[in-house]
Amino acid sequence: MSATVLTAADAAKAKIELITDEAKGNQAVHDVVVALQAARRSGTACAKTKADVNLSGRKPWRQKGTGRARAGYFSSPVWVGGGVAHGPVPRDYTKNTPKAVKKLALRKALSARIALGDVLLVDTFTVAEPKTKQFVTLLNSTTSNARKTLVVSEGFDENTFKAARNVATAQLTRAADVNTEHLLAFDKIILTRAALEKISERLAS
Repeated sequence: MSATVLTAADAAKAKIELITDEAKGNQAVHDVVVALQAARRSGTACAKTKADVNLSGRKPWRQKGTGRARAGYFSSPVWVGGGVAHGPVPRDYTKNTPKAVKKLALRKALSARIALGDVLLVDTFTVAEPKTKQFVTLLNSTTSNARKTLVVSEGFDENTFKAARNVATAQLTRAADVNTEHLLAFDKIILTRAALEKISERLAS
């Protein structure tokens, strides 16, 4: 399958306004990537406090006269088996990012990858049978010397999706779902023409 490098002129034809100012959009990219990574955190870490451990609340020994330090309860954090002081509790790490910031970050990431010549444009990206070998052959014929490749299309048929499942160096993503982190994480990005139109609609809306 023949692929052409997506240029700034091609992006302009697709009505995608690229960012040429190197300083513009960097903070937006950082904020969006941090938010995406934070949203994947489970936030389930939990430690028992002195109120949660299953220990008696009685005083271990009398206050005075034993020669030992004062102790009020067995669940004290200073004791082995006691509660944890200021330990982690379940929490939500999600960060709210404005839509305008997400759009700016996506445009910035796409602009940077196009400027580097890492975005390839193809008409379609499909395989006839759900076979990994066919997918790898198609991938190698489209792009070479890429450690990790992102394939973006408007949608994938079942054969292509199944054929790509066992290829750890490639990922299939719909144009409606591609985000800033996707565009930065792969060596090469393969875009179908339909996907390019969809991304143009996302950036224009």
